[in-house]
Amino acid sequence: MGVEKIVLKNAIKIFLGIVVFFFLMKLLRLEHITQLRVLNFAFVFWGINSAIKENFKHNQNSLYLQNLFIGLFTSLLSLIFIIVSFTVYLFYIEPSFINVMEDSTIWGKTLSPPLLAVALFMEGMASSIVCSFIVMQFWKNKKIPSNA
Repeated sequence: MGVEKIVLKNAIKIFLGIVVFFFLMKLLRLEHITQLRVLNFAFVFWGINSAIKENFKHNQNSLYLQNLFIGLFTSLLSLIFIIVSFTVYLFYIEPSFINVMEDSTIWGKTLSPPLLAVALFMEGMASSIVCSFIVMQFWKNKKIPSNA
């Protein structure tokens, strides 16, 4: 399986996990509880681990840097999907949701959709880098079994 296909497939898994979680929070009226957003890490970990695992098994690739970059590109692509969809959501579906973001103690009171997109990108990249390095701690010593 090609690396591009692995990255795209797992980026979509992360994206869908976070989107479903977001709408579940919205449905249960929990979107104002910012602490629940930490659970997004679980979807990022899951997608990155799945991408590295697929690359390890299907492509027989156990090289640390290549798998680290697969994890980073997977989370970066999902982050782009999330920012684009969140921006569309803010502009066209529920513009008042920015008030929920402003009421949280994390963001402050002077948000705009472009500023929020930049902040989400920076936060998402930081979590992507951290998650990729953490997942690679598990995979770094794994070796491809030789068929002797």
